Amino acid sequence: MTQEELDAMMNGEIDDFDDFEDDSVEESASKTDDEEESLNSGLPIGYNEKTSHHWPLPATDENKMVHQLDDVTKESEEKASEIFDIIETISNDMLEKESNAQDILEVISSNVELFTKLSARFPDVEAFKIQLEKNESAQEDMKQTLEMLQVSGDSIMSVMDIMQYQDIHRQKIERVINVMRALSKYMNTLFEGRIDDEKRVSSAQHIAGDTHNELASTDDIEALLEQFGKS
Repeated sequence: MTQEELDAMMNGEIDDFDDFEDDSVEESASKTDDEEESLNSGLPIGYNEKTSHHWPLPATDENKMVHQLDDVTKESEEKASEIFDIIETISNDMLEKESNAQDILEVISSNVELFTKLSARFPDVEAFKIQLEKNESAQEDMKQTLEMLQVSGDSIMSVMDIMQYQDIHRQKIERVINVMRALSKYMNTLFEGRIDDEKRVSSAQHIAGDTHNELASTDDIEALLEQFGKS
């Protein structure tokens, strides 16, 4: 029963108290069901898609701030480690290929030197001139390939240097987590009481001057009627 309905009953505006009490029981049962459903889901009473903007996000594992930040730092560290492993593998492969390219370039350079001498010694032999041109062309291509491998290796080292900032970002997030945890502990200590909640006296539902419409219990109604009967 709301305060307005209680006032109406006392003013004689409600005749059938039994019917009114049945309605109150149904309303109370409905509220109990809502409260039980809210308790099971971990959401506030009356929380739904239409009213969600009235409440902050519910305190579920998906919305707990420190929980989420811990997941971010953990996952980012794992992914960064995987990226470093991949980059290191690529870098090692490129160093190996660069070494192979150096060996090939030395062979081609010796061929160029050989065919240069042969072409000078036997100018009438066309095959020596052709092989000299092919080896010179291969030598130029290999020099460009070797240069590209060296530039790419430098770029990979730059990427690894940039990835170091990821660790700095992780440390910053962890510092935020520590501040949040310290603040949470401080607030819990600040609001700590000497009396356990179970031992506290129940709060009054209605105080003089209230304008809300909280439900009055059956015991409250009977006590009020008994008080008026003695008047």
